Amino acid sequence: MSPHPSPRRMPALVSLLASVALALGVTLALGTSSASAANILANPGFESGSLSGWTCTATASVVSTQAHDGSHSLSAAPSGSDTGQCSQQVTVQPNTAYKLSAWVQGSYVYLGVSGSATQNTWTPGANGWQQLSLSFTTGSSTSLTVYLHGWYGQPAYLADDVNLDGPGTPPTTSTSPTSPTTSTTSTTPTTPTSPTTTTTTSTPPHNGDLPKHILTGYWQNFDNGAKTLRLADVPTTYNVIAIAFADATTTPGAVSFTLDPALSSKLGGYTDAQFREDVKTVQARGQKVIISVGGEKGTISVGDSSSASNFANSVKQLISTYGFDGVDIDLENGINATYMGQALRSIHDGGGSVITMAPQTIDMQSTQGGYFQLALNVKDILTVVNMQYYNSGAMNGCNGNVYSQGTVDFLTALSCIQLQGGLRADQVAFGLPSSGSAAGGGYQSPSNVVSAMNCMAKATGCASFKPSTTYPEFRGAMTWSINWDASNGYSFANTVSAGLKNLP
Repeated sequence: MSPHPSPRRMPALVSLLASVALALGVTLALGTSSASAANILANPGFESGSLSGWTCTATASVVSTQAHDGSHSLSAAPSGSDTGQCSQQVTVQPNTAYKLSAWVQGSYVYLGVSGSATQNTWTPGANGWQQLSLSFTTGSSTSLTVYLHGWYGQPAYLADDVNLDGPGTPPTTSTSPTSPTTSTTSTTPTTPTSPTTTTTTSTPPHNGDLPKHILTGYWQNFDNGAKTLRLADVPTTYNVIAIAFADATTTPGAVSFTLDPALSSKLGGYTDAQFREDVKTVQARGQKVIISVGGEKGTISVGDSSSASNFANSVKQLISTYGFDGVDIDLENGINATYMGQALRSIHDGGGSVITMAPQTIDMQSTQGGYFQLALNVKDILTVVNMQYYNSGAMNGCNGNVYSQGTVDFLTALSCIQLQGGLRADQVAFGLPSSGSAAGGGYQSPSNVVSAMNCMAKATGCASFKPSTTYPEFRGAMTWSINWDASNGYSFANTVSAGLKNLP
């Protein structure tokens, strides 16, 4: 039998496909003269010699020195407060399949759409030109914005031959483009796991069956004046319990865990065997228990293949011994993204399904930072980044403005850097002290934390900073520590967990 339908059978096949598409509410662009796919972007290869049809930041221009095809291409230079975005708004058909592609050159170059569909893809960089592409289906709206941009502080990027295939009409190009507002450069949706693959808006199934929104807390394996607790005393308002902390050994990279003798004595002789049983108890209640590595005084260093192997093997041994669900990286004295990434993948493959991080604010200001690079390198297995929004002072937000710790704006404007930098919304959470005694600075009321979560997920409760889009998948919050929260009547957990239940 011929693998191709005969010409006589083609009309029937087209009719069948059209009927199926109609039933699904999706328009198909079929290969016929009446509905052929075409590039509906204006000036897609910048061959006009200008930015006609595009709306760009002031650093963008058309150059003739380098082009993928033809004689011109787009060049845009990001700055510390500008991603160098160029965008074009087009009219599309609702519920219709489209394909977008572009040839780009440079580091951290993004191609995406917003409006009727929200999707993007990106590349960390490579030598020469490479093609980015994504396929998507529009929603009910007929307005779609196609955009290209680099990333804050990165070198200039090039783009050429931008192609949006599907039914529609290119916009009028007679007027000169104007510079977008600051909010235009902040509309980047969640980036995909792999630089050149099509994104999806759904959350990948991982993280050890955790709820959509979670509260993480640190259980102190020491006595520092906060209320001491057996592990089984931790209330179920905490979804993830991070055991603080694993200890460095004399073997480079390797860690161990020993129940603190002073804590054991304070709890009336709390034994290692009882601790292990408590791990099983809280897990039976639906809570996850992970071992945290680092802390303020942590001295673990993973800087080569040998120490990465030692680290991974020792953590996997702790997972096997104690039944931990994974590992938390809380190294506050530098991190090697390459070798720690290797170690985390080995831990994940060995049964550590929950992988979290707790970087300081300075670590996540730029994608060039080691922690940010690590998070992006292991994005496909990463559960959540609980950045510490405290002990920080003032920091830059994603819009370039400076915000002071202890405010809703500090939480929302800084978290947006991680979202624009490539993390999914379900991988971003607020890390706060549970009381004024738990940190040197940056404490704010649990109600502020709830307001900030609502701002990110629902665009309600915002202060002066308002994200350009909502993030219904925003993961939640973390606190240092459960013990300090217990000393304060669990005010943080009770308030924040109630707020989590009201998120989308």
